[in-house]
Amino acid sequence: MTDNTEAPVYTLRGLKLIGWRDMQHALDYLYAGGVMKQGTLVAINAEKMLTVEDDAQVRALIEAAEFKYADGISVVRSIRKKYPQAVVERVAGADLWEELMARAGKEGTPVFLVGGKPEVLAQTQQKLRERWQVNIVGSQDGYFKPEQRQALFERIRDSGAKIVTVAMGSPRQELLMRDCRVVHPDALYMGVGGTYDVFTGHVKRAPKVWQRLGLEWLYRLLSQPSRLTRQLRLLRYLAWHHCGQL
Repeated sequence: MTDNTEAPVYTLRGLKLIGWRDMQHALDYLYAGGVMKQGTLVAINAEKMLTVEDDAQVRALIEAAEFKYADGISVVRSIRKKYPQAVVERVAGADLWEELMARAGKEGTPVFLVGGKPEVLAQTQQKLRERWQVNIVGSQDGYFKPEQRQALFERIRDSGAKIVTVAMGSPRQELLMRDCRVVHPDALYMGVGGTYDVFTGHVKRAPKVWQRLGLEWLYRLLSQPSRLTRQLRLLRYLAWHHCGQL
């Protein structure tokens, strides 16, 4: 029988990435023995790989995170190419967050939410409580001043949260998680970007068929043509992939 509480690690351009076989493997790994792991969970896609290469601060933040996993289909394909025996599937960050919230509701795990607009955050909390009876022990929208950070960290610590999800975009969310862990290390931290917006219906995600075909990036580009410059940047990643520079 396969042990779902362990997972192989694959290296791409110096980054050590966890290779999960599927969503159930990810959940069993993070909740090994019924106990939530502690550390920082970071989704890695091609765009983040490029940022890591170009920004020393971001690289240090990402390298320090204990649990880096393949979120983007490009990264999954690169792992499969470099490691032909790898059995690894894409675990999308938004889907993993929802599954973790469902598991947290079932287990009674205390959750603290950070980030998003006030109205989106309020809707996120309401929906989590209604759908999965999530034990939300505190929240803070993304519109707070730098001098309020320390008080927020102390609130998170005093709440006893075991899962802290931060929706502030990169690298702000990684910086906040790094600094908060100094005050409250006893939790799993997860950077979730725009997940609250998707969860509450403010942003539409690609249909499932597009996701299964690995074309979610194309759907986003067609929906938001302004993303073209960001997508053109990914040609550099494709060059790494096809020239064996991973």
